[in-house]
Amino acid sequence: MTAGPGPRTDARRRHDPSVRGFASDNYAGAHPEILAALALANEGHQVAYGEDQYTEHLQRVIHSHFGAGAEAFPVFNGTGANVTALQALTDRWGAVICAESAHINVDEGGAPERMGGLKLLTVPTPDGKLTPELIDRQAWGWEDEHRAMPQVVSITQNTELGTVYTVEEIRAIVEHAHAKGMKVHLDGARIANAAASLDVPMRAFTNAVGVDVISYGGTKNGMIFGEAVIVLNPDAVSHMKHLRKLSMQLASKMRFVSVQLEALLAKDLWLRNAQHANAMAQRLAAGVRAVDGVEILYPVQANAVFARLPHEVTRRLQERFRFYFWDEAAGDVRWMCAFDTTEDDVDAFLQALKEEMARQ
Repeated sequence: MTAGPGPRTDARRRHDPSVRGFASDNYAGAHPEILAALALANEGHQVAYGEDQYTEHLQRVIHSHFGAGAEAFPVFNGTGANVTALQALTDRWGAVICAESAHINVDEGGAPERMGGLKLLTVPTPDGKLTPELIDRQAWGWEDEHRAMPQVVSITQNTELGTVYTVEEIRAIVEHAHAKGMKVHLDGARIANAAASLDVPMRAFTNAVGVDVISYGGTKNGMIFGEAVIVLNPDAVSHMKHLRKLSMQLASKMRFVSVQLEALLAKDLWLRNAQHANAMAQRLAAGVRAVDGVEILYPVQANAVFARLPHEVTRRLQERFRFYFWDEAAGDVRWMCAFDTTEDDVDAFLQALKEEMARQ
């Protein structure tokens, strides 16, 4: 039997690539540079379970961003990164203080509690951001055996409401938490967007201010799949390798996660993608502000726009573009921009919004 002229596949395109939306940056495909990196890593054999050359080189790339003491543990997804990281920071009786709107509390299906055995101590916030004063609402009772012990403060940068902590705000949180004997975890699902918004290196609000562990997000920034737990303070964690396996986050063909992270971080792809997504959100917000009857709810500081508009308009608009209610009872919606959102996408959406508002 002779070989054919090249690889064959029976797969067929089953979606319309012209359909665009503002539901989530997870809807976007992979950046072409990520796909090219995967192809480079695909030939031949490499040792499994993280003993490959790509995962080894990734550590040097991580050092360039987060310092020589940082160590990356690639994982499959954001929930896995958060649950694994928080388990590594806590004892069995430990608890995690977080904002009420935190992803670990609202959008992970109870995984921190059911899979990680963690108690979440939540605090309502006006803008998704914790402060030392808000943390103190739950930071008490360490010697009370009837209460889960607060051991970790978890913040999200940027937050689930699209707001961004300043460097000084995170520094104040870390100093406050450490002074009380607690550790600090940063959920960085959109860490690149935050750094682009602040126009600072990611280290400026992580290892430089004393954050202990990061859940680093790549999927929302142009990767196909994969995130990483990045340990900045090795003294703060225990048995990360064992916990990653126990949490079902150890990839056998880890090179395919690591090479994506390398492609994102080795130069400036992470920043280019984030800057573009943020710029599209600013373009969208500027257009929305010109539409009577639509209210923007939070400062637009990254790649999300939260707005309030009539239910009837939302329903009709959702027939034309995919996006989600954030709080259906209040009429609040969320519009997300991605690395591949174009100016034409934004302008088409704004035109549709104007048309539907005019029908009211």
